[in-house]
Amino acid sequence: MIISSATDFREAARRKLPPFLFHYLDGGAGAEQTLRANVDDLQNVKLRQRVLRGSESLDLSTHWFGRDYALPIALAPVGLAGMYARRGEVQAVQACGKANIPFIQSTVSVCSLAEVAARAGKPIWFQLYVLKDRGFMRDVMRRASELGATTLFFTVDMPVPGNRYRDLHSGMSGPAGPRRRMLQAMMHPRWAWDVGLFGRPHDLGNISAYRGHATGLEDYIGWLGSNFDPGISWADLQWIRDEWKGELILKGILDVEDARDALDFGADGIVVSNHGGRQLDGAPSSASVLPAIAEAVKGRMRIFADGGVRTGTDVFRMLALGADGVLLGRAFIYALATHGQAGVERLLAIMEKDLRTNMVLTGVKSVAEIGPHLLADRA
Repeated sequence: MIISSATDFREAARRKLPPFLFHYLDGGAGAEQTLRANVDDLQNVKLRQRVLRGSESLDLSTHWFGRDYALPIALAPVGLAGMYARRGEVQAVQACGKANIPFIQSTVSVCSLAEVAARAGKPIWFQLYVLKDRGFMRDVMRRASELGATTLFFTVDMPVPGNRYRDLHSGMSGPAGPRRRMLQAMMHPRWAWDVGLFGRPHDLGNISAYRGHATGLEDYIGWLGSNFDPGISWADLQWIRDEWKGELILKGILDVEDARDALDFGADGIVVSNHGGRQLDGAPSSASVLPAIAEAVKGRMRIFADGGVRTGTDVFRMLALGADGVLLGRAFIYALATHGQAGVERLLAIMEKDLRTNMVLTGVKSVAEIGPHLLADRA
């Protein structure tokens, strides 16, 4: 199919992927109300169009933690990204290198930290979950630091996995899952050839490196369920702050008081996020809570946001609502699944064009000028 907009990649990915992988990426928790609200609330944000503002020369660059980047975008940590294209995390980080934006590697990636860092054009960022096995957490933070990772995104909104019923329906989880996944792969030969056969090894690279043996995908859902720590509290985070010497970003903040607590704790930034609608169904959308959180802590810590971002216009909306930067999750995986590294590069080019168009039509010359004054209901 012809890819002309950022949203075209979703349908292209649906056609190419086995259903268990597509729905694992595309689905959310419960009845998926929060998943839908993320998209709907963001698209309902109205922008203030201005004319005759002289915006021919535009600056889309941004500056985070002592480094300059070409766009106010980073690729979010997505589990199992390496199953959506052959060695998917490596292809994604190479696309980031060309575009000069950050790549955030997931704890539960297929490719290990070492494999990804070796192909990265600049220091990578790394994401870590709340886990019972503190030895694993220390080990992976040490390895990340030794491999040049500078920024740690610590996910705080997943003490337990959400109720993701689509995974049971699709065969991603459940006792009949392995057989169903095999049959689905046979019905999608392009994916089976490119990823299923030549994308091996199919294991959780960072966990395998720690355990000393392969942790296959058949263990994935069970490993997550048995290793997340529902008892963690703010007091438990101090040892992570003590262990990690780089920037620490808390990912999964939806409440103003939690944002203030993160600031008091000493976090360098937060991600306003509901985990893509994959945790608490009925939680508010990221777009709906971002303005209040920005009003409370903006300027004193970096504010990133995700949730429902599918286009460059959505990136612009998040910036106008108060974010300093925007994370792409599903959007870049759809593109990765469609055409690998080239797909991600094409997605970022489309989003850059969207951003430039929005900047001209709202009368701003740089990303730094985007703010709440560009929201139509605040004019």
